[in-house]
Amino acid sequence: MRYKYTAADANGKVTEGILEAENTGAVLESLSAKGLKPVSIAPIKEIAVKTKRVFGQSVTVTDKVFLTKYLALMLKVGTDLLTAINILIDNFDKAILKSLLTEIRSNLEKGQPFYQSFSAYPRYFSPVFVNLVKAGEASGNLANVFQNLSVTLEKEHELQGRIKSAMIYPAILFGLSALILIFLVTFALPRIAGVFLGGGFNPPAFSRIVFSVGLFLEQYIAVFLILLAFLAVGGWLFFAKTLAGKKTVSALLNSVPVVRGVVKKIALQRFASTFGVLMKAGLPILDALEITADAVAQPSIKESLRRVARNGVAKGLTIGEAFNREKTFPSVVTNLVAISEKAGHLDEVLNTLADFYDSEISVSIKNLVAFVEPVMLILIGAVIGLIALAILVPIYQLVSQF
Repeated sequence: MRYKYTAADANGKVTEGILEAENTGAVLESLSAKGLKPVSIAPIKEIAVKTKRVFGQSVTVTDKVFLTKYLALMLKVGTDLLTAINILIDNFDKAILKSLLTEIRSNLEKGQPFYQSFSAYPRYFSPVFVNLVKAGEASGNLANVFQNLSVTLEKEHELQGRIKSAMIYPAILFGLSALILIFLVTFALPRIAGVFLGGGFNPPAFSRIVFSVGLFLEQYIAVFLILLAFLAVGGWLFFAKTLAGKKTVSALLNSVPVVRGVVKKIALQRFASTFGVLMKAGLPILDALEITADAVAQPSIKESLRRVARNGVAKGLTIGEAFNREKTFPSVVTNLVAISEKAGHLDEVLNTLADFYDSEISVSIKNLVAFVEPVMLILIGAVIGLIALAILVPIYQLVSQF
C-alpha cells in the first residue's frame, strides 16, 4: 500500500513524499532509518480501474491541454516527475485521467520510460504526442516539450471549435428543412392527394407522380424512418470508423472545388504545426517527416512528405531541395523551407507558416459557409416548390373548369 507522509529532518526542514509499505509501522521504520521525524502519515486510495475500461469517458483535447500545461508548469519550477504525477492524481476529478495517471506512476516506479504509458493508448495520444514526450525524456527537456504541446493542442482545439461553430447554422438549417419536408410529404401531401385522386378529377401526370410518392411514404413511413436510421448509423460507422470509409470521405471532399481548398489549407496548417514542433523537440529529420506524414490527413500531402523523407533527405538531399521537387506544396512553403533551413531557424518559420494558414482557414471557412447556405436554400426551395407546383397545377385546372 502507498502512504503519503510529511516529516521533518534534524534541522527542522519539512519534506513530503510517498512510500510503498505494508502498513503504517513500516512507514515509521523507514522514516526513522532516514533520520526523519514524522508529522503526518496518510494512506493513498488506489484507483483500480483501467483507462480502457472507464465506460462513457474519453481523454478530450481539453484534458490533454490541462495535463500538458500543468506538467510543464510543475517541471519548470523544479518538481520531479513522480511528485508532479502524484499532485495531478490528487487534483484531477475525472476518473479516466486519474486512472491514466495512476498507471503512469506505476510504470515510472517500475523503471519504464515515461512515453510508454501514452503509447499504450493510441486512441487518445497520437504518434506526434508520444514521440515528442519520448524526445523530451531523452533530452531532459520535458518541461519545454509539454509547454509546446499545450500550445499546439490549444491551437488545434481552437481550430476544431471554429470549424464546428461555422457548421452549426447550416446543420440547423438542414435539420429544420428536413423536418418540414417530412411533414409535407408524409402528412399534408397525402391528404391533398386523397382529395384529388378520390374525387374523380384526373390531375396532370406530374402531379399524379408526386401524389403517389406522398401516399406511398404515408403508408410505409415507419419502415422508411427505420431504414433511414439504419442507413444513418451504418453510414456513420463506415465513414467515420473504417479506413475505406475515411478514404471515401477524403476523396469526396477533395473532388469538390470549394471544399478542396479548405481541406488543403487545413492539411498544410497541420503539416507546418506538427513538423515545427517535432523539429523544435530535436527529433531526427527523417523521423519528424514520417510522423508528420502520418498526422496529415490529406493524401497528396501525406505522400509528398513520404517522398521528401524517403527519396530526398534519406538520399542526401537537403530539406529545401527535397521540398522543391514536390509540386503539391505551394511555392511560398517550399521557398520558406529552403531559406529557413539555410538560416538555421526552420522550426520558427514553420510555426509562422502554421499561424498564417490558421488565419487563412478562418477566412476560407467563412467563404465556404457563405457558399453552402444559399445552395442549401435553393435546393430546399426547389423541392418545396416542386411539391407546391404539383398541388397548384391541378387546383388551377379545377378552378378553370368552372
